[in-house]
Amino acid sequence: MERILPFLPDRPAKPRNSGLTMVMDKGLSIREAEDFMSVGSEYTDFVKLGFGTSLLTPGFEKKIKIYKKAGTIPYFGGTLFEAFIIRDMFDDYVSFMEKYQIDLVEVSDGSYDIEHGRKLDYIYRLAKKVTVISEVGSKKKDVVYSPDEWVAMMKSELDAGSVKVIAEARESGTTGIYNEDGSINNSIITAISEHVKLENVIWEAPQKSQQAWFIKHFGANVNLGNIAPNEIIPLESLRCGLRGDTFFQFLPDNLKQ
Repeated sequence: MERILPFLPDRPAKPRNSGLTMVMDKGLSIREAEDFMSVGSEYTDFVKLGFGTSLLTPGFEKKIKIYKKAGTIPYFGGTLFEAFIIRDMFDDYVSFMEKYQIDLVEVSDGSYDIEHGRKLDYIYRLAKKVTVISEVGSKKKDVVYSPDEWVAMMKSELDAGSVKVIAEARESGTTGIYNEDGSINNSIITAISEHVKLENVIWEAPQKSQQAWFIKHFGANVNLGNIAPNEIIPLESLRCGLRGDTFFQFLPDNLKQ
């Protein structure tokens, strides 16, 4: 990013360990993926091929190559992992990843309730082969974890071999770490931020208000996920204080008067 203006926050260059942005591809066409990368590759670290869309999207293997060539890391959504696991097809899932040269895997249990010890075993086994990120939290509104449970699960999954843990919110941003109206669940997020290193957490934040909240509270280089492809530049604008919601965030006090 060209630094024409002073007082913009520093953003680490790729590959980076913080300030990560994970974008959700829910079935983009090949041309849409090319267009997305033409403007968003610099600001996109991971592209999640959302839920089970990889089995349905024509030419998805070409998109994998497009994303890799642009310097981003594509991976299959955790729901696809769960779809294989509930059918007792773990080895088939590994073969599926290897076939398409996917080097990052998401281990989740948001749709299918996997006993946590078993989930940890999957993380441990996969971490010997590829890079693992795991998702904590359920997609079901009637499954509620206490703040202590969130923290304990995240810590144990990092210990098992996950390099990052994703805080579940679905693509709607109305469950998990949020309330049904999309507002922040302060008790959960506070507990996580106090007991888990922020660089190890990717907060799903599909809504602009949620993105702005995290940037205001944790800075420009907070890890954010479930971003829509057409929101990658608007999000980067938020991170840099170039949008109304965070306009004053990084300015010195004398300019705020």
